[in-house]
Amino acid sequence: MNNPLKIVFPAIAILTFAIAAHAAEPLQLNGAGATFPFPLYSKWFSDYSKATGVNINYQSIGSGGGIRQLLDKTVDFGASDAPMNDEQLAKATPSIIHIPTVLGAVVLTYNIPGVTQSLDLTPEVIAGIYLGKITKWNDPAIAGMNKGVVLPDLPILAAYRSDGSGTTAVFTDYLAKVSPDWKSTVGNGTSVKWPVGLGGKGNEGVTGLIKQSPGSIGYVELVYAESNKLPFAKVKNSSGKFVTPSPATITAAAAGAVKEMPADFRVSITNAPGKEAYPISSFTYLLVYRQMPGEKGAAFVKFLNWAVTDGQKTASTLSYAPLPKPLITKIQARIKEIKTN
Repeated sequence: MNNPLKIVFPAIAILTFAIAAHAAEPLQLNGAGATFPFPLYSKWFSDYSKATGVNINYQSIGSGGGIRQLLDKTVDFGASDAPMNDEQLAKATPSIIHIPTVLGAVVLTYNIPGVTQSLDLTPEVIAGIYLGKITKWNDPAIAGMNKGVVLPDLPILAAYRSDGSGTTAVFTDYLAKVSPDWKSTVGNGTSVKWPVGLGGKGNEGVTGLIKQSPGSIGYVELVYAESNKLPFAKVKNSSGKFVTPSPATITAAAAGAVKEMPADFRVSITNAPGKEAYPISSFTYLLVYRQMPGEKGAAFVKFLNWAVTDGQKTASTLSYAPLPKPLITKIQARIKEIKTN
């Protein structure tokens, strides 16, 4: 006669093992969006996973894609350098809040044979290049402010983002402020109709396009130019000073905004006042549902508090600027508003 325990016991053991294995699975959160902060977010998510066991999967697809996926509820959180507009926020259920994470710079980087130094560029020249009015590197408008630099008689290829992009939103926001012609003919946003040039996907795509295209210029986040050993320009700011992008000059651009920061943190700091301010600077944001119930919600709230405190220590190592301390207190208060029960 068969002993039923010999059959039942293995089944119980298998079930117990399956339950234990399921319980041991690490919690995973999924997000998507901006390529601008991707180098820093990659490090943050890796460091946080090692410390807590919480996995955060992030797809660097551009701010426009991140906002779209968040509104479609296919991710747990989004990321964007450009704040969501009122129309986008009105579509969101539950409602979405903006959490500033760090500040960064959009830089003009280029591939000019024989030129490795940092060029001086004015707002007028930058707008002129992207409007198709300045077409050669030895144009007097560029050569005149870069005495001693041998600029070739080479056509300029203006590279831009082909995807919906917060980096584009920051760059075109700047151009719309400094160039009436740009404002009236092109405007600003995550996607615009570019008068000239060639598109690349993501900061990575634009960087790759510049590296392989002599005569090109493009706009990318600072760390992408630095990590690819590409030169980048000093840009003339609203005080008339040519400023090199760096964590210090990005912080200087945010100084005025922090004092008058709107309650929802949606703010532009391009072309900011101040002698030391780099003029194409921006906050970047995590986009978070105001209600994130359950284990995922509680875990993400803990991550957000870590990001705006301990996470800030690594920002400058990747050429981002940490959040100003007076602002962190306000952000922590906003994080407390996220409902997780």
